[in-house]
Amino acid sequence: MKHLKCALVLAASLISGAASAEISDNVVRIGVLNDISGIFQDTNGMGSVEAARMAAEDFNGGGKNIKVEIVYADHQNKADVGSAIARKWLDVEGVDAIVDVPNSAVGLSINTLLRDSRMTFLASSTASSDLTGKACSPNTIQWVNDTWATGNTTAAAMVSRGGKDWYFLTVDFALGKGIESEAQKYIEAHGGKVIGSSKHPLGTSDFASFLLQAQSSKAQVIGLANAGGDTINAVKQAAEFGIQQNGQRLVAFLLFINDVHGMGIKVAQGLQLMEAFYWDMNDDTRAFAKRFAARPGMNGKMPSGNQAGVYASTLAYLNAIAATGSDIAKDVVPEMKKFKGKDRLFGDTTIRQDGRVVHPMYLFEVKKPEESKYPYDYYKLVSTIPADQAFRPLAEGGCELVK
Repeated sequence: MKHLKCALVLAASLISGAASAEISDNVVRIGVLNDISGIFQDTNGMGSVEAARMAAEDFNGGGKNIKVEIVYADHQNKADVGSAIARKWLDVEGVDAIVDVPNSAVGLSINTLLRDSRMTFLASSTASSDLTGKACSPNTIQWVNDTWATGNTTAAAMVSRGGKDWYFLTVDFALGKGIESEAQKYIEAHGGKVIGSSKHPLGTSDFASFLLQAQSSKAQVIGLANAGGDTINAVKQAAEFGIQQNGQRLVAFLLFINDVHGMGIKVAQGLQLMEAFYWDMNDDTRAFAKRFAARPGMNGKMPSGNQAGVYASTLAYLNAIAATGSDIAKDVVPEMKKFKGKDRLFGDTTIRQDGRVVHPMYLFEVKKPEESKYPYDYYKLVSTIPADQAFRPLAEGGCELVK
C-alpha cells in the first residue's frame, strides 16, 4: 500500500510538472504596449509592433510548431491606462508577455503588477534603472538603455572630452529625473559640477526660457535629459539660439535616429548622443534595418534602438519558450538569463541575474549635411563603451535577486 501511495504521488508530480511546462492556450501571445499617438510614436509606436512581428516570423515556430500572436495597445503615457491594459491582458485575454513600454512611470507600474504572475515583462524601452535595482522582479528583463547607463556613460564620455561644467534641461518625469541624477553623480565624482537645471513638463513646445537660462549659465555642456518630441523641440530651438555655434556643447541623453530624421541633419549637426543600436553599424544591423524599412507602414524608415530592442527581446523570449516548452515567466525568464553570446543587433550580450541585458553602448556625433552620403546616414562613431563598463555593476544595484 505504501508503495502504491508513493507511485501515485510520483505520477501526480510528473503530471503536474508536465502541465507546468505546457504552452497556455496552445499559443504564445505577446502584447506590445507603447505610445502609438504621442511623443514616442516614431521611436516606438507601430514600428515596435512590426519589430515584434518580425521576431515572431523569424522564430517560425522554433522548430516545434509553436504558434505566436502579436497584439498591441496604446498606454497614452499614463500609468493607470497602461496598468488597466496589462490587467486585462493578464486576467482576460491570455497574453503571456508584455514588451516595449516607453515611459518609466508606466513601466514601473506594470513591473509591480506582473511581479510573481505568470507573465513576463520585456522592458525593452523602459528606462528606469530601478527595474534592475530596488524594484527588480523575477519576471522582468530590461533591454537597450536605462537611466544609469544613459546618465553615466554619456557623462563619462563628455567629461573625458573636457566637458566639466553642466546645465540640464530635464523633463519633470521619472525618466528625466533619473537621468539627471545619475549623470550628476558621475560629473561631481570626477571633478565637474552642475551649474543649474531647468525642469519642464512632458510635451513642452516652447523651450525659449529654459534655453536662455542654460545659455546664460555659460556651462560647457547643456544636457537634454528628456526624450522624443521634447528633445526634438529643444534641439531645434537651441539651433535658433546658436547655442553650439557660440561654443556650448549640446548632448542628448536619450535620442534616436527617428528624432534626428524628424528635426533634420542640418539642425542636429554636431549633437552628441549615446545609443545602444545604430542601423548602419554592420552587415547584420543593415540587413535588419532594410527589412524593417520595407514593412507595411514603415515607408523606408530605419528602426530606432527601442524598436531593435523589441525585436531582440521578443526573439530571445520565444527562443527560451522553445527551450523550456513553457510560456510561464518562472520557467522562461531563468532560461533567458542563461544567454551569453553575440546578439545580431546589439553585439556581445549577457543577461544578468538582475534582469539587466548588458551590451556595448556608443557615443555618436551627428554628421554635417555634406558628410551624409545616403538616407539615414546620420552618425559618426566617437567612442565605444564596452559592455562591462556601460551598465551599473551587478553588485551595486541593490536587487534582492542577486543576494
